[in-house]
Amino acid sequence: MDNMKVTIAGIELKNPVMTASGTFGSGMEYSDFVDLSRLGAVVTKGVANVPWSGNPTPRIAEIRGGMMNAIGLQNPGIDTFCSRDLPFLEQYDTAVIVNVCGKTTEDYCEVVERLADETRVDMMEINISCPNVKCGGISFGQDPKAVEEITQEIKRHAKQPVIMKLSPNVTDITEIARAAEAGGADALSMINTLTGMKIDTERRTFAIANRTGGVSGPAVHPVAVRMVYQTAQTVSVPIIGMGGIATAEDALEFILAGATAVAVGTANFRNPTATLDVIDGIREYMERQNVKDISELIGAVR
Repeated sequence: MDNMKVTIAGIELKNPVMTASGTFGSGMEYSDFVDLSRLGAVVTKGVANVPWSGNPTPRIAEIRGGMMNAIGLQNPGIDTFCSRDLPFLEQYDTAVIVNVCGKTTEDYCEVVERLADETRVDMMEINISCPNVKCGGISFGQDPKAVEEITQEIKRHAKQPVIMKLSPNVTDITEIARAAEAGGADALSMINTLTGMKIDTERRTFAIANRTGGVSGPAVHPVAVRMVYQTAQTVSVPIIGMGGIATAEDALEFILAGATAVAVGTANFRNPTATLDVIDGIREYMERQNVKDISELIGAVR
């Protein structure tokens, strides 16, 4: 068998394919369709220190080449997550990456401390890049100094490796990536959604109540691949690439551009088994190209 294992911050994944936060619940929601044990990792929906109700509806709009959302990181909070979702994930042989959200540095650190002794949590992905929350989120992710500082503070409280999730809504993504690395990030995930707007011309109103939302899906894929490539030339920490992955070819573009792993997001809504299709497609590609170890492909674009 060809070797599809990859390692991120000392954590070995059986393959490079994981779910993108916010598109897969915490695994339970898709477990009737996907054998979670086949995934490289399950990345949970964002978890805050207290329950968040999210933004007003409507919160989702279909666009050409994808979707736009302004969910606002609705989640039941860390208490429910630890009592319900983590025990459910115990039965599966896959890595668990918990996405952490907050409105202040203290909020993030409170969740990170709660998760520090949870043996089922392999890594944490820190969401400093959501464009749909009024406080925190993207306000951290667009300022290099703030990115470095919050990364440093989270690392002080974390026992598991820390992945910083980067926003594409910046002038120079590499500047933000360098700041996260300087703050001690063990890995980066990128990109989060691009900020967009859709107007209902018949009703002459905004298609989603938040007015703006995060654009995801195939339309953002070329932008995401470019940003991953630029960042891979700039930092030494592993990168998890995401943005419009629906097929193995999409995923392989990220890997060839320098990503160690990839995350499938919006495609899950249209095709619940998209992650498995991508895994199978990468394996078929490796066999066809006579690639014995996936590490041969990481950053191999010429």
